[in-house]
Order: sequence, then structure tokens, then C-alpha cells
Amino acid sequence: MNLTKREFVQLLGAASVAGLQMGRFANADAATAGNGMYDVPQFGNVSLLHMTDCHAQLMPIHFREPSVNMGLGSMRGQWPHLVGEQMLKAAGIPAGSRAAHAYTYLDFETAAHRFGKVGGFAHLATLVKQLKASRPGALLLDGGDTWQGSATSLWTNAQDMVDAAKLLTVDIMTGHWEFTYGMERVKEIVENDFKGKIDFVAQNIKTTDFGDPVFKPYVIREINGFQVAIIGQAFPYTPIANPRYFVADWSFGIQDDNLQKMVDEVRQKGAKVVVVLSHNGMDVDLKMASRVRGVDAIFGGHTHDGVPIAVPVTNAGGKTLVTNAGSNGKFLGVMDLDVKSGGVADFRYRLLPVFSNQLPPDPAMAALIEKVRAPFASKLSETLAVTDGLLYRRGNFNGSWDQLVCDALMDVQGADIALSPGFRWGTTLLPGDAITRELMMDQLAVTYPYATVTQMTGATIKTILEDVADNLFNPDPYYQQGGDMVRVGGLNYTCEPGQKMGSRITNMQLGGKPLDASKNYKVAGWAPVAEEARNAGGKPIWDVVESWLKSQPGGHVRARAINTPKLLGVTNNPGIA
Repeated sequence: MNLTKREFVQLLGAASVAGLQMGRFANADAATAGNGMYDVPQFGNVSLLHMTDCHAQLMPIHFREPSVNMGLGSMRGQWPHLVGEQMLKAAGIPAGSRAAHAYTYLDFETAAHRFGKVGGFAHLATLVKQLKASRPGALLLDGGDTWQGSATSLWTNAQDMVDAAKLLTVDIMTGHWEFTYGMERVKEIVENDFKGKIDFVAQNIKTTDFGDPVFKPYVIREINGFQVAIIGQAFPYTPIANPRYFVADWSFGIQDDNLQKMVDEVRQKGAKVVVVLSHNGMDVDLKMASRVRGVDAIFGGHTHDGVPIAVPVTNAGGKTLVTNAGSNGKFLGVMDLDVKSGGVADFRYRLLPVFSNQLPPDPAMAALIEKVRAPFASKLSETLAVTDGLLYRRGNFNGSWDQLVCDALMDVQGADIALSPGFRWGTTLLPGDAITRELMMDQLAVTYPYATVTQMTGATIKTILEDVADNLFNPDPYYQQGGDMVRVGGLNYTCEPGQKMGSRITNMQLGGKPLDASKNYKVAGWAPVAEEARNAGGKPIWDVVESWLKSQPGGHVRARAINTPKLLGVTNNPGIA
């Protein structure tokens, strides 16, 4: 695709692609705003809708975007590594508007009260129906991380989300956290629940014995007379980021060469439009777009980046548009393509925030949600405590929800230090909100939830921090395996992200004293990927956190003092507020 003029207009007009009517309806009443905000003019003849990383959130929620999302080296100041005012400036979004609230953390508490919750499958379903009705043949693509992230998804073995995805009219999906339900469960869903309804695609998953494809690598659908190919790219580092035993018989990886073969193959079959439905993470997608030719667009996920534009990337075959559609059901991407006999001639892209008070709930989806939640209603709604401060999880280093988990791990298990995974999923609570069991589980619902206590030397702790920092800040995106920095409780340290592997973490202190490299420390953690942890008899993390919440004086959790490292070498980085 060669779209230099369109590319120029696209970059200058980012405010309009953030939502054509956003500024005009920013302060309107709900009915007026709902009529205008989502009135997206049709363009071209092929339309693709995209959601990703909803993390099993069927209900409307709050979700705070990060105030720290650093890019280093060539990624410094580039999408998606812009936060707060820097993002608004780059996208041309007015401060204080609905769009500003959707895309940034700015003035979050006040804006959350003003604009209400986001997402919710009943509201998302209304928007999907509206857009599909105005765009004949439009496909809904799901980038994965759909079946994990809530209590009900965990307790129903993902069945609630499977049923909701079918009713939402998802057409094609790929995956990541889906695989933590195990190979048998994933295959059961794909071969039974999804049969004839949803295609599960992943060109980069093969059997470990003979290298046979586990899933379809792609599908080709005809839309208004044109062949459209959708190639799947599942999360390439699943066996590293999550327990290997869940996918013991499958191999993953980025697999650029095989992706190029798939692109060439579908082009030979007559595809005029070729897109990749990816769960790589945006930095990886941007590099992949520069290496693989013949892809018109990449619809990306994994890193939860709500990016209001489609970023053009030059490669040997022309240009590829790279997008990322946020998380938690908070956004729906809409790409309209003008396709001619020679391929894609022009496009429009918008990332629409899903404000639940601007979209009436779809009755059928609302009824399904009520049905799947009914058996668990009393368990979900039980109040465990009330939060006095904002509780959020998202950012390169720490969040107040993560701090709460670390504090609970240390207090309940008598540990010196706590390490909590750098997960990006998890909803946000406002000060004064009740911490119900459901909202607690939004932070903890995994199929390997075991809490651990381990004796570690100071040297081992440094090695762990260095390893995770390299995963996050390696200058080559292909060595970034997803997730944010491990969250740390009790321990203070300095981090210089731009340093080389092994030299980023310094000045580690516990209780004001330097950490002794040879001394053992009691370290609490959770969600271990080692198989032996399954049989060690550890409590699930939700039992630990729930007991801590219930023990808080007066039933209130005070605002958390977030333990973040001192940062060096990142002054004026536009990815730091």
C-alpha cells in the first residue's frame, strides 16, 4: 500500500480519527452525545472492526490509562510511548474532553465522575450492531485476551466469555491468555463452541513434534466482491510469560518468515486486502511491519495501548498501517478501506471510546450477562473493604492496586520483600468505592494463582529485576516479551532503563540499608510459572488478599504509598508524566 498523501492527512488529522465528533459533543447531554459521538460516516467498501484485550470484562468499568509508558532509543517519543499532555498534543485532542479522559490518566478521578464508566459488553454490542448495519459485510476481529481477567471467566472455565463473544458476533480471533486454560480446553472451544461461528487463527502456533499447524493460519472472507485475508498472530512468548505446562505440545514465536509465506500465499489466492490480527504488542508489530511486505494493516493487541491513529510503517512492499485498540472493552477500532482492483487505495481509521452512558445496552447481551452472573451474584457483590484512595494497575513500574497486593503478601506471609507480576489487566476503583470480591478478582483471576514464599539472596533478587527490566527496555522489540516491570514491595532501588542488560538496577535498599548480595531474604510472590508450584500447596492469591482486606481497621484501606524506583537517564521523556 502506498498512501503518502493519506498518510500525511492521517497524521495531521489525528483528532478526527480519535472520534470524529468527540470535540463537538464533549459537553453534551448523554442522549445528544450518544447520537453524535458514534455517528461515523461510512467510507470505502471494506470495513473491519477491532477489539482486543477486554480481559473478560462484561460489565462497565473504570480504567485509568498509564502515566508512565516509556519509549527508549528509536522508540522515544513515538507511538505508543506518549502519555498525558504529550499524547493529547500529538493527537490534537482537547484537554478536559471525553476523548482526553478515554486516552489519558489526566485528572482521572474528576473526569471519571463526570463522564462515567467505559466498556461493558451490552453497550459494546449496541455499537457493533450499529456499525455493522451501516457497513455491509463488516467483520469484527478479536485480538485475544478475551477469556481471562474476571471471576466469572475463571469460575466458568471461560464459558461466559465464549458465549458473549458469539452473541457479540465476533468473526475472527487470535489469542494469548486463552491458552492458560490449557490445550484441551482451547481446542474444545475452537472445535465445538466456535465451529461455524468464529474462526480462531494463529500462523505462529505449531506442534512441537512435527511442526504441524495447530490452528488455521488465516481465513479469507469476501466483502463486497473483494477477497480479504486475515492472518492470525498469537502472542509469541506464551510459553515464557505463562506456564509452559499449559501449552506443552505447542511451539510459538514471532515467525516472520512463515508470516511472509502466508502473506504471499493469500495474495496468490486473490486477496486484495491482507491484514494481520496480532497479539504481539505494538512495538513488536511496528518492527514486524517494517520486515514483512504485502500487509495492508496490523490490528494489534497485548500492550493495551489505546492509540488514536493508524501508524504507517514503510517496508519493501510499500506501507503497512499499525493499530492498537486499548483494553477492557474500552475501545472499538473502525477501519474503512477503499479497495480497487489493484488493492487498497485509501482508508479511514477511528478508535472509538465506548462510554457506557452514551450507548444503550443491547437487550440480548444484557440478558446473557445477567444469566451468566446470576449463580455468582452474592459471592461477587460481597464487600471486603472500602478504598480511601484511587486503586489502579497500569504503568511501567507500579500501580496502587499492585502496591496493595504487595503489601498484603508481605503482611500476611511475614515477608521482607514482595514481588508481583507486571500484569496490565485489572480495573480501576475510585476513592470511596467498595472493594467487592468481584473487583478484587479483576486483579487476580488466573489459572495459576499460587502465593509463594521463597528464600532469595540479594544477588538473586537483582538478577530477577535485571531480567524483567531487559524484557521491558531492550532496544530490540523482538526481545521484549510483554508485561510491565515486576512490582516490588518493601525494596527500594534505582533504575536506569537506557543502560545495558545487567547494569540497569542499582542502589537496592531494604529498610534504608543496602541489600546484601550474599544474604537470604524472605520474598513473597504469586503466579509462578514453574510446574512444581502447582503441587506445592500454596494458597491462591485471592485468599491472601481477601484476608488482608477484611483485617483492615474500620473496613477501610488507606491510600497506598506507591513504591516506584528512582529513575535515571529519562529526563523529558514524553512517555513519563
